[in-house]
Amino acid sequence: MSDTPPDRLSANPDSPFYDAAAMERGVGVRFKGVEKNNVDEYCVSEGWVRVTAGKTVDRKGNAMTIKLQGEVVPYFRDEAPSE
Repeated sequence: MSDTPPDRLSANPDSPFYDAAAMERGVGVRFKGVEKNNVDEYCVSEGWVRVTAGKTVDRKGNAMTIKLQGEVVPYFRDEAPSE
């Protein structure tokens, strides 16, 4: 696995953009220069993040999200595992 997080990543296992290896390693996101801890999904090339909207859920029990536009900088929280 490279030292660069994926361009697009989702925390939802049902999403096609879910990456278990990246999630296990821990990905942090800086949005507009501010550390965000409630990011559900992000896309660097398109410049957006989806953040959870409090404790609100939809009728299927999934967290409600809000899409925000701006500069997205993902990073890995820990070092790459050495082989």
